[in-house]
Amino acid sequence: QPYGLVIPEDVDLTKPLPLYVWLHGRGDKQTDLHFIHEREHSVGPIAPRDAIVLHPFGRHCLGFKSAGEIDVLEAIQHVRNEYPIDANRIVLIGFSMGGAGAWHLGAHYADRWCVVSPGAGFAETAAYNKLSPDKYPPIYEQRLWGCYDVPNYVRNLFNIPVFAYSGENDKQIQAARVMEAAYQREGHALRHLIGPGVEHKYEPETLKELLTLVRAEVEKGRTSAPRKISWQSRTLRYGKLFWLEALGLERHWDDARIDAELTDDGQLSVATRNVTALRLTPPGAVRSLRIDDQSLPIADEKVERTIELVRAGGLWKQGRASLANSELAKRPGLQGPIDDAFLEPFLVVLPSRGSSNRAVATWVETEAGHFRDRWRALCRGELRIKRDHEVTDADVERFHLVLWGDAASNRWIERIQDRLPIHWKDEHVQAGTQSFAADRHVPALIYPNPLNPARYVVLNSGIDFREHAYGTNALQIPKLPDHAVIDLREAPGPRWPGRIADAGFFDETWR
Repeated sequence: QPYGLVIPEDVDLTKPLPLYVWLHGRGDKQTDLHFIHEREHSVGPIAPRDAIVLHPFGRHCLGFKSAGEIDVLEAIQHVRNEYPIDANRIVLIGFSMGGAGAWHLGAHYADRWCVVSPGAGFAETAAYNKLSPDKYPPIYEQRLWGCYDVPNYVRNLFNIPVFAYSGENDKQIQAARVMEAAYQREGHALRHLIGPGVEHKYEPETLKELLTLVRAEVEKGRTSAPRKISWQSRTLRYGKLFWLEALGLERHWDDARIDAELTDDGQLSVATRNVTALRLTPPGAVRSLRIDDQSLPIADEKVERTIELVRAGGLWKQGRASLANSELAKRPGLQGPIDDAFLEPFLVVLPSRGSSNRAVATWVETEAGHFRDRWRALCRGELRIKRDHEVTDADVERFHLVLWGDAASNRWIERIQDRLPIHWKDEHVQAGTQSFAADRHVPALIYPNPLNPARYVVLNSGIDFREHAYGTNALQIPKLPDHAVIDLREAPGPRWPGRIADAGFFDETWR
């Protein structure tokens, strides 16, 4: 995946430099080649004379979500490897789709930036798409809005300076208004600059004011180890912030929070909601610890100590919060939903044998091809694909496995199906207490791979937002939860791969 850099001619590359990460707007007809051409001929709207500007591609037009967010993070790391970037002076800024990306990446990875400045864009799903409750999708999809809806992560933004921008007459001022309300509900205020008399663009004088505010924060630099932290999420995928990390939740997709503060005299206080395990690496000696009105003993004092806490029976205790691979539980990077597998290296495994059901075989061929085509067009990449007989033990160790077919056609599904919570039994697909005819139903799911519990196995699904979502980046979000059963009597369409006969989330122990 490409990225562009703007490097001032007279900048001193022997000294640590600020990095401005500029997120581009939407361009439906642009490709990676258009992007490269533009980067060779335009410096873009943000070009400070004493900093490097990074233009990530972000997988073209995904709103810097999913594989797009990983591209941004990897591009930053690559630039840091090649140039003397000051890690405490990295700016995140963008406009339109890039503004939406700045809201998302700013809130989900708040400890990486010295300042965030979203311009226009969108910040959540329902209001931006003018969805009234009678038009809401199934409840599991509504819960998945919690993956990217920024108001659900607003408390993360209280740890860093944020300057929102909107044109006075821009319809996308809605994003900043939504976030103003989210700030207010938590007793905070959002700094929101409004360009007078303009629609969907920066007003020049207001942009100057904005960049002056940003520059002042760059000169201060990021506080890499603040004494006080507020964290908020709905998933362990985004569970880390500075020196705290959530390692277990009572229930995914409900609001989860941690507030932690270490005083100068070593008193560490922690308050949690919907959290069952966490790790703390506080920036100094801890002489006393209090969590949720419960005092815990401190055996000794260490300046840089790691404290792991687990809650059971309503009480906290110090103990090994990080779970062993042999223990099946949702944990950071292994918590679902189905789309989560596509944020990390994965291998598509196609069947090499025929299915006993023609409808299943036809559907598998069609939908696996749909995934290949959509990944090429939307994510600007080529899938890593093997037939089941070509997969090696090294593949199982390295990749999430995306298995297509059924137990009859794919030998890897056959090998692990008895260790999955949804499987084939006689002539039926068995999902808990429910049974579905195997000649016209296909299961889709994500689950820790029984052959390597540090990686996922996915059955019969690629990225699960389809053509219905292409009109707006605000709908390019996970549609299916952890598991689903697809009725093949309804043909795949722009919204679903068939009729969803059943769908839901596994609990925190993957049951």
